[in-house]
Amino acid sequence: MLRDGPIPRAVHGAIEYVAAIAFIVVPLLLDYNSEAAVATSIIVGIVILIAAASTEGPTSLVNQIPIAAHVVLDYLLAIFLIAAPFLFGFAQESAPLIFFIALGVAHLLLTIATRFLPEGEAGGQGGRRGRRARSGPTEEEPVAASGEPPASG
Repeated sequence: MLRDGPIPRAVHGAIEYVAAIAFIVVPLLLDYNSEAAVATSIIVGIVILIAAASTEGPTSLVNQIPIAAHVVLDYLLAIFLIAAPFLFGFAQESAPLIFFIALGVAHLLLTIATRFLPEGEAGGQGGRRGRRARSGPTEEEPVAASGEPPASG
């Protein structure tokens, strides 16, 4: 889930702040006809702003939301953005329809392409790119050629 993508987490966080402001400002600039579109857009902007400011990471103001929870929220938000025009009845108005679907798809792609884990952190995946750390013999435990520890004796 926490992929090793090309986009650093700090860039992801900065893009979320820009997206939050866009969701708050764009309905006022484009003068949406649907009150549902305006309300949904402003609420989404506030939610993105709170999530970006509260998630552990370099662009956070308060480290309250674990990064794994943020990733789940990102996927849910992307799905919600794509579905919102149909759920709230503003799919017939082209400006908010295009805005929500475009930003939903963009947010999904951003989340997929983000490198959420710091360099070298395994995240339960056995290291970078699937390499697993192997526990070999220690100085206290020599191993014979057969792979078995030598008999103590």
